[in-house]
Amino acid sequence: MTQPPSQQPPQGGFGAPQEPPQGSPQPAAPGQPPQSPPPQGQPPAQPPQMPAAPPTPPPAQTGYGYPQPPAQAPGYGYPQQPGPYNQPGPYAQQPGPYGRQPGPYAQQPGPYGQQPQPGYGYPQQQYPGAPVPGGTGGGNPFKGKPAVIIAAAVAAAVVIAGGVFLATGGGDDDKKPVAHESNDGKAPSGSPSVDEGDGNGDGRQADDDLNAGRKPGEAKALWLQTNDVDLPRNGADVYGPWVVGDTVVKGMYRAVSGYSVADGKQKWTLKLPADICAAPAQPTTDGKIVIGVENGTTDKADCSDLQMIDLSTGRAGWKKSITKNGIWDMMSDISLAISADTVTVGRTGNSNAYRVSDGKELFGKQEGNCQPFAFAGGSKLIAASSCRTDDVDNPQHQLQEVDPVTGKPRWTYRPARGWEIDRVYSVSPLVVSLTQREKKKWSILAIKENGTLRSQLIGDKGDKFAPDCGSTFAVFGKSLDGCTGVTADANTFYMATQPDSSGSARTNKVVAFNLNTGKPKWKAAAPAEQTVKPLRMEGGNVLLYVECGYNKGGGIATLAPTGGAPQMLLRHPESTSQIESSFWEAKIVYAGGRSFIASGRVSASNDKEELETKTMMAFGK
Repeated sequence: MTQPPSQQPPQGGFGAPQEPPQGSPQPAAPGQPPQSPPPQGQPPAQPPQMPAAPPTPPPAQTGYGYPQPPAQAPGYGYPQQPGPYNQPGPYAQQPGPYGRQPGPYAQQPGPYGQQPQPGYGYPQQQYPGAPVPGGTGGGNPFKGKPAVIIAAAVAAAVVIAGGVFLATGGGDDDKKPVAHESNDGKAPSGSPSVDEGDGNGDGRQADDDLNAGRKPGEAKALWLQTNDVDLPRNGADVYGPWVVGDTVVKGMYRAVSGYSVADGKQKWTLKLPADICAAPAQPTTDGKIVIGVENGTTDKADCSDLQMIDLSTGRAGWKKSITKNGIWDMMSDISLAISADTVTVGRTGNSNAYRVSDGKELFGKQEGNCQPFAFAGGSKLIAASSCRTDDVDNPQHQLQEVDPVTGKPRWTYRPARGWEIDRVYSVSPLVVSLTQREKKKWSILAIKENGTLRSQLIGDKGDKFAPDCGSTFAVFGKSLDGCTGVTADANTFYMATQPDSSGSARTNKVVAFNLNTGKPKWKAAAPAEQTVKPLRMEGGNVLLYVECGYNKGGGIATLAPTGGAPQMLLRHPESTSQIESSFWEAKIVYAGGRSFIASGRVSASNDKEELETKTMMAFGK
């Protein structure tokens, strides 16, 4: 393991810093060295303060972490707004994690669609806590875990009440699914079973109604699915979709199902003994995945069973139960990431890695004072670690690229004390989001291949950004990857802004940042009265989802690395824009010339509405 050389953070930014607290290093003017040099290998630990707009409390919440009652439905064809877990926060005009750096984005959103997490890997010490009795119905997120976890969640709720929802401010943003009581009282079987399907599953072929109003140049609505699963009272999250060959796969509740990409008919369903509770952002290149399944069906069950699945066939492979050590490990939710033939299980205190192909454990708890709590997968394996300190309110995190077979670090990068690793937007090139939860600060860093600082992104004043990192609420657990609204190529990072207006005229743009300097290169506007979201790179271009607008279908487009206007690859029909806008926290996948839109969560106020809920739709030529 090599430590990076001393880094000099980039210069620039905007906004005058406030006077720092007495005794802290004085910030220097841009281009001048700080009065107190940073320790070797890391920037100054006391970044200067800058003024932020006072936060606005969000609307009253009915049970932190639970689905909420729906607001008034939007007009025909108007896209739904992000749910409460997808709201940009109030990190306005904040400095980055370097003593001389002003904040990366004036009036910026916070940690991108995630609830502020209570620690991302702390606490460092063992605290006593009495067990909490199990609830009487589904939906208790704490499931009998020690009482201290509730205090941590309440602390997170206090942060939210301090203005995490400030940037978008109410309106249609309060749309949330409503839960209901399940009539299914049967306990599931103890092992997975595969239903091969008869070709008549809940995928429905496109019919005259879906395509009756299709105009020249518009894609076809290939098929539409509605829910056919009786869900528990609080509904269920949807995992995926993943496209493997001619099959699109999604997981929900106690099953993983594969459907034909062409007509949506069910090809197979793998029934599970308990609820799905975790899944990686992507499978292996040969279509294998490892998901988390709860180890029981009561409120006291933990997310501690791993199940490997072949997504091409629906066949279940190996299964393992995670052995948890210590009180904080037992409380921790898990996050999964896949790189090559390795799946990592990130959690507080004792992360593990297994070989996807056969389930062999590859590595576990690391030597030293710092332990990984989450990983980002893909072409590289990136670990975020928390280091034991004497002050849990002033954490020390570190970032490493690790060997996916041995877990040995190839390099280590430590941000300034107090900054927590929040998200990995790209593993190659490496682009990382960091936050200071208590001070509501946010920064984005680009890291070189050797683990040294490449740049800190510094946006133009007035730009507000909205990466979409999903809505899953995890207690002492943290997924690092899987964000949309962001992507990167070798030298450029692309990020979507928040819509700059409301109503039918809402629109946004994509900002491209030079990863060598951290400064904006260009901005590209979305089509009129629509918004765009980067998904990934495609053939050297930025692949975008163009969200449907008022009486405008969405679609898939590309944006050249030099900017300009988006070029449509697949224009969704205007006639189905109302359906397209109805998917809650929609997940978008483009593969093989087809686009797939899946709801991020399925829930309703009663059984009848639940079975009418649209869950997935496909478009193609």
